[in-house]
Amino acid sequence: MPLSGEAIRTMNYVDDISGTLRRILAMLPTLTDEERKRVAEYIRASDPSYSSVVSTLEGK
Repeated sequence: MPLSGEAIRTMNYVDDISGTLRRILAMLPTLTDEERKRVAEYIRASDPSYSSVVSTLEGK
């Protein structure tokens, strides 16, 4: 069954998110331990989170 334009567009958003996460990972070695901790807390507190979106998609 072919995908709708909306599904393809949504998958492109996921590609954009993955690119952003790769950039974040590339920057991590330049951060101090304190900065890494604060960035981790900031990501953990983001809403919606990546995991909450996956849970919604899976109907959980």
